[in-house]
Amino acid sequence: MNTKEFLGKLLETFLLVLFGCGSVAVAVLFGEYNSILQIGVVWGFGVMLAIYLTRHLSCAHLNPAVSIAMVLSKRMKARKLPSYLLAQFVGAFIAGWMVFLLFSPSIEYYEAANSIVRGTPASVDTARMFGEFYPNPGAGAVVSMPLAILAEAFGTFLLVLLIFSLTEGCNVGRPSDTMAPVFIGLTVTSIICLVAPLTQAGLNPARDFGPRLVAWMTGWGKAAFSDTNGGFFFVYIFAPIIGGIIATLFFVYILEPVMKKTAGSCNCEK
Repeated sequence: MNTKEFLGKLLETFLLVLFGCGSVAVAVLFGEYNSILQIGVVWGFGVMLAIYLTRHLSCAHLNPAVSIAMVLSKRMKARKLPSYLLAQFVGAFIAGWMVFLLFSPSIEYYEAANSIVRGTPASVDTARMFGEFYPNPGAGAVVSMPLAILAEAFGTFLLVLLIFSLTEGCNVGRPSDTMAPVFIGLTVTSIICLVAPLTQAGLNPARDFGPRLVAWMTGWGKAAFSDTNGGFFFVYIFAPIIGGIIATLFFVYILEPVMKKTAGSCNCEK
């Protein structure tokens, strides 16, 4: 991957995480958002703006699970994957640092006001501004690790499936190239509204690990990886990748052939 593509990958993931994690920080620290829908809309806008900004520089995947899906579907050369993944994780890591720098004084004030000692189990309440946790600390849901894995895999399955459907020429119902980023952003918003009450809706290994690493480095320590059963890896890295792979196989071997056989618009009178 050349410098242009690396910069595009870094910028797109940086913007996504900056706006998304920033919205979570504002919700936790200031109570400025009253619903998951509002946070989901910000994440959706982040996706949309990142795609518009960078798709001329590189394939605007924003997500390692999507990049892997594109390689498996032969829509991207496998040799580009390592550099794409590196750029995505670096972009997310830098964005995590920016969120911390912007809100660090407010985080300290919030911790003092709520008697939270950073690094203790109680500090998951603020660590969730960076990485995701299941059950979602702010939702009161009852979620086991298998259910969390299912939720993240299914959410990423929907994301990758809809990305293919919204951009592939075989789907006559797809939007124009100009509007596709808007609908992909709306897809992210919709999936967040479904999954976030359970797991905070990671759906993206880079988005989770980059900011989570920042939290680990800035005092949260073990609280940033609070699940001792490997949940961090299986729920927020493994599950999205598996969900993306299943969506790719479903689209390439089942849905795409059906779409290609039914050329033209749908005729419901037949």
